[in-house]
Amino acid sequence: MKTFNVSLTRIFIVSIKAKNAEEAKLFAEYYIGNGHDLSKEADRLEKKFSIEDIEPVWNEASEIIE
Repeated sequence: MKTFNVSLTRIFIVSIKAKNAEEAKLFAEYYIGNGHDLSKEADRLEKKFSIEDIEPVWNEASEIIE
C-alpha cells in the first residue's frame, strides 16, 4: 500500500460564553482541538468562559500533498 498525505479542512461552529467577542475567538482557537473542548475546569474558572457546544459544519479533504 502507498502512503498519502491528505490536506484536510474542518470548520466548527463553537458556542462559547465569554466576557467579549475577542476573548470568545481567542478561547475557541486555543481550546478547541479536533472538535473537542480541551479546556480544564481550572482554565474556565480562571479565564471566566464556558464552551457550550461544538457543531461540525464542514469537512473537506482538499488535496493530496506529495
